[in-house]
Amino acid sequence: MNTVAPKLSIVLVTGFSGAGKNAILRALEDLGFETIDNPPLATLEDLAGRAEKNLAICVDARSRGFSAEAVLTTLEHLRTRPSLNPSLVFATATPEVLLGRYSETRRRHPLAQSGPVAEGIALERTLTAPLAQAADVLIDTSNLPLARLRAIVEQNFGAGAPAMAISLVSFAYPGGLPPEADLVFDARFLRNPHYDPALRPLSGLDPEIGSFIEQDPDFAAYFKHIKDIVEFLLPRFVQEGKKYATICIGCTGGQHRSVYMIEKLKTCLGKAGWRVSVTHREAAKFEAARANQKLHAKE
Repeated sequence: MNTVAPKLSIVLVTGFSGAGKNAILRALEDLGFETIDNPPLATLEDLAGRAEKNLAICVDARSRGFSAEAVLTTLEHLRTRPSLNPSLVFATATPEVLLGRYSETRRRHPLAQSGPVAEGIALERTLTAPLAQAADVLIDTSNLPLARLRAIVEQNFGAGAPAMAISLVSFAYPGGLPPEADLVFDARFLRNPHYDPALRPLSGLDPEIGSFIEQDPDFAAYFKHIKDIVEFLLPRFVQEGKKYATICIGCTGGQHRSVYMIEKLKTCLGKAGWRVSVTHREAAKFEAARANQKLHAKE
């Protein structure tokens, strides 16, 4: 009986300097990948062709001969090889966050050795824009804890990972749309617990908030529409070869309505057999502050 050898995963990791590419590479190494950091760009295809196990290669503006077009051309060549399963992972973060990280480490930006860090960040954003658009997996580390970053990598490239990983994100509109979003739903028209003094200190993780939101006469119909369209689209995403889908729900503060709806959607998708992870962008900060207050109250 003939058996078909499994394809080797070839992961090209790229993105902004300071956005967490090394952390992604380490997470892949922990998953059993052989990892190579910053080889000459001209060697990528040969390295992938000689791979004997899953391989992750970090390529960025430091790489000799770097250009986004060259990386994309190499990726196209790798995709023609039946024994390989290549992917492009792009690590991103906001300019403000990147500036803060460089200020903390006091390191120079690789593209601004003799100038302001901000100039290097802007230049790198321009140079790598085609890669961000073409990425199979886009990871925004601006407000992403390391454990969550590793979970995203494991979902996409861990042993037994499903054909597509799903990330659910709650957010606040004043903080901007999550850049990695594939689908975005707006919960701002639903009744807002913020205006109830007893509910304001709570979050969408508290049952009182869920009960309050579900009393909105439009909630049930709206949530059903979201659930129906998501369940309709996800199988089509898989058919199109998507490896990662990010579904976002936003409200005004990112603490109540969006959090509750993301948690409810997680339960529905989990029951349907999808592997789901959740990030509460703004509420995570709120929950951390609340836990800290409780700790101090006990002291």
